[in-house]
Amino acid sequence: MGIEDIKLLIKKNKLPEALVALDDILGGKPDEAEAYFERGKVYWRMGNRAAAISDYCRAVAIDPHSPAAIALEQARSIEDFFNPDLLNP
Repeated sequence: MGIEDIKLLIKKNKLPEALVALDDILGGKPDEAEAYFERGKVYWRMGNRAAAISDYCRAVAIDPHSPAAIALEQARSIEDFFNPDLLNP
């Protein structure tokens, strides 16, 4: 299964199937930045933020111009968000 097929799975919200397919790709090609980026997106949608950020970092390490760089920046921005009013109603 190729990346385009996996993107279709993600679009159809078949996240567990997409995750398995991405793991298969990365098992054979551990330097595939696009696969790490896509897997990061799947993890993010599944609520596993730490795994998503880790995959975004791997993708950026392999290809600094990857769209994962933007995703990583946005993820870190979300992590850094702090609103003290939410803690003291």
